[in-house]
Amino acid sequence: MHLTVEEALSIYPLSEAKLIAGSRGKHRIVKSINVMDAPDISDWIKEGEMLLTTAYLIKDSPGDASALLQTLNRRGSAGLGIKLGRFWDAVPQSLIAEAEQLNFPLIELPFQFTFSDQMNGLFRAELSRSVGVLQSMMEKQRLLMRLALRSGRSRPLPDSVSEVIGYPLAVISARGTVVFNNSGYSESELLEGWPWQPRNQRFRLGGGTGFRIPLLQAGKCQGYLHYCDIDPLLLPVEESLFVQGAELISYHIHAGLEDYFEHAGHREFSGLLRRYLKDGLKSAELSQAALKLDITLLQSPFQLVLTEVTAAGEARQGELLRLKEEYSEHPALQGQGAIHWMMEEGLLSLYPAGPYQPEQFRELIRECFGSLKSDQGEGPRAAVSSVKVRPEELKEAFAEITECIGMSRQWGAHGNVVHYRQLELDLLLSKIPAATMERYYSGSLRGLLSREPEYVKEMLHTLEVYLENDGHVNETAKKLFIHRNTATYRMEKLSELLDVDFKKINDLMKLKLVFLFRSMLERE
Repeated sequence: MHLTVEEALSIYPLSEAKLIAGSRGKHRIVKSINVMDAPDISDWIKEGEMLLTTAYLIKDSPGDASALLQTLNRRGSAGLGIKLGRFWDAVPQSLIAEAEQLNFPLIELPFQFTFSDQMNGLFRAELSRSVGVLQSMMEKQRLLMRLALRSGRSRPLPDSVSEVIGYPLAVISARGTVVFNNSGYSESELLEGWPWQPRNQRFRLGGGTGFRIPLLQAGKCQGYLHYCDIDPLLLPVEESLFVQGAELISYHIHAGLEDYFEHAGHREFSGLLRRYLKDGLKSAELSQAALKLDITLLQSPFQLVLTEVTAAGEARQGELLRLKEEYSEHPALQGQGAIHWMMEEGLLSLYPAGPYQPEQFRELIRECFGSLKSDQGEGPRAAVSSVKVRPEELKEAFAEITECIGMSRQWGAHGNVVHYRQLELDLLLSKIPAATMERYYSGSLRGLLSREPEYVKEMLHTLEVYLENDGHVNETAKKLFIHRNTATYRMEKLSELLDVDFKKINDLMKLKLVFLFRSMLERE
């Protein structure tokens, strides 16, 4: 039984009784009912128990009556009901005054009803209330299941969970940021005691009670869910419902279906970007939606980034979400207003073009990778598109980065962050048959390849370094750790053997193709 004294006094036939003192204690919880039939009854009273008596044992001793009242109050009794008409015609004023001073509910019971009548009425009411609570729990579980199965929704999932469960709530990220809050409590109130242990915990919140549940996935705490202003008496019954709501929100975050750790407008726009890239939305509609959401990324030059990891299943999703968080929190990247969203290909990010040069931008992406490693010891991989200036070029940018990721994965070239411009020529030349590449390579280097293997290896390495340094002899000598005159002599010898002029752009371009073909043939 978990009724307040006020609720108990509204149930027939106890509703015929009168609260004559201690009205401030009417919110005390009645957990059980007992009848006074022994002199030492006060020794057996439990917390939350209401005592009913005819006053037989205290009728002749005001001191005993006062002592009983004091003991009941000290033991946390819910109240004392005295049945008049048999031994007392009225409750002594001294006892009423003392009960009022203690804020202890003192109840005058009607003579015409037996104690069993009073108790049966309360038990029937409690049974009805318990059945109602269980039915409500089952209905809420059914509604939560419908939320879990519903593919699309027009409002944030935490808002829907809050409405179903019947309590306001707040979502706090693992970094201690309030990302959703419909409770009315301030951020400082919600974050009191931060950081917290990742476990279910009841806590004081303002003048009420809250219940905190960590949002866990694969053993990692992604944040916390706070249920606010809960009824602590119903917590044992409702805790499983609270956990179900938390698991639903945690799953949707982990699966990338919802992200409450980003701006609401960005979250909505990322859903539109998914539809656009899968031909479910036209470019004009996307641009119009961006304007309505006050998103200006498509109105100026932009670039796409695709990030993938080697893990699979839930581990893959978890690693991509961690990277998304790293991108959002990186000091140099977080101010660019980027939008991140999940797709089958990996984590897609829409960034403005600039203010960083391509190599600087790639280095910032590498910094976000940090210590994230897969079970195979390999880190994430990312591709950056060329700069685009019109919304309809998004699909072209998407094609560039997916192609780059595929080639980077296959060849392992240019590190773990590649730019489309780095592989653009490789992607174009990869369509040339291998036999054609072999003929061109052998024909262009015929004058050199006929020499001794060691000599060929040394001269080819010199030529490759020379081309990589844009024809600067001094830089070539530095990279090879040789004297400038030695480098000059080798280049003159190569010019003679290959019948090329290093001052002519056409000859330099042919030699560049030679080394591109060699690299591609070696990879295959």
